[in-house]
Amino acid sequence: MSGGAVAVLPEGLLDAGVWFRVEAAGTAAAVRRAAERLATELGMPAARIADLAIVATEAASNLVKHADEGTLLLRPVRVPNRAGVEILALDRGPGMADITRSIGDGHSTAGTLGIGLGAIVRQSSWCDLHSVPGQGTVMALQVWAGETPPQAWAAGLTRALAGEPVSGDGFAVREAEGRRQVLVCDGLGHGRLAHAATQEAVRVFADTPAAPPAAVVEALHRKLSHTRGAALAVAELDPGAGLVRYAGLGNIAGTVLNPDGSRRGMVSLPGIVGHQRRQIREYDYPLPAGGIVLMHSDGVVDRWKATDYPGLLSHSPQVIAATVLRDAGTRRDDAGVLVARVS
Repeated sequence: MSGGAVAVLPEGLLDAGVWFRVEAAGTAAAVRRAAERLATELGMPAARIADLAIVATEAASNLVKHADEGTLLLRPVRVPNRAGVEILALDRGPGMADITRSIGDGHSTAGTLGIGLGAIVRQSSWCDLHSVPGQGTVMALQVWAGETPPQAWAAGLTRALAGEPVSGDGFAVREAEGRRQVLVCDGLGHGRLAHAATQEAVRVFADTPAAPPAAVVEALHRKLSHTRGAALAVAELDPGAGLVRYAGLGNIAGTVLNPDGSRRGMVSLPGIVGHQRRQIREYDYPLPAGGIVLMHSDGVVDRWKATDYPGLLSHSPQVIAATVLRDAGTRRDDAGVLVARVS
C-alpha cells in the first residue's frame, strides 16, 4: 500500500490490483495516472479512459477532503472477451447519514462545489455505496467501454501484510458445468513464496474439471506438492437445492450469513494442502434465499457483526467484502475476503 505519490508501479497491474493510502492531495494525481495506465493496458477507448480519469480523481479527492483513514484499491475486472476497471474506496468515517443527498450535486461539507459523488455516479458504468455514520463509507464502482455486463455473483479482495510486495492470500470464482464454485487460499507464510503457492492454487482451480468441492480440494492437494503449501477451502453454491457444499483444509473460515444477520460457521479440517492431510470431507449447509457465503483467511478476525451495519447484506459482494476487510482485517498478516451470493 502506498501513501502519497507513487513513483513506480508494477510492470503490468495484476488482477490483485494496487492499494493506495489516500491522505494527501497529491495522491489523487497518482491514482488518476495509475487508472489511466491500467485502462490503456486493457485496451479501453480514449473516451472511457477520460471518464475513468474523472472518476478516479474524484474518488481519491473525496477521501482526502471528507474521510478519515481513506484507502483505495484499483484493479481490472473481466468478463469473456472484455475488461473494465474497478475502484474500491474505503474510509473509517465520518460516514453519511443521507446518501441520496450526498450524491446530489451542490451538497458539500468541505466548502467545495459538491460535484464529486455526482460526477462519479454519472461517469461510472456501475456504482454501489454503503455508509454508516460514525463507522465510515465503502464505495465500489466500475468503468466499462460499451454495455455494462451483469454484476458478478461473487467477489473478493486481498491486502498484503505491511511491508510485503505481494499477498499470500488469494481467491477465485468459476462456473463449470452448472457448478458455481469459489476458492479462498492462504499460502503458507508471507511474501513471494506464499504468493506463488496461492497463484498455483488459483491456476489449478480454474483448470480442474467440474467436480464436487471435496474432489476439487483433493486435486489441489495433489498439484500443490511442489509449493510451500497452503490453507484453502472450496464452496459450491446450489440455490436450487438451497445448499452450500463446502470442503477445506487449514485455517480458512467459512460462514453462511442469513438475511437477518444471523450466521452459521462451516468446517475446515486440519491440514496443509500439498503436504499434510488426514482426510478431505465435504459438508452441506442450508443456504436460504438471500443468504450469503463469506470466506476469509486468518488475516481477518471474526469480531464483526452484520447487525452493526444496517442494510449491508443487501449490497454487492464487493461492498460487503470491503467492509469486512476494513473493519476486521489485521495489519500483522496477509488478509483476504470473498463474498458470494445467488439471488
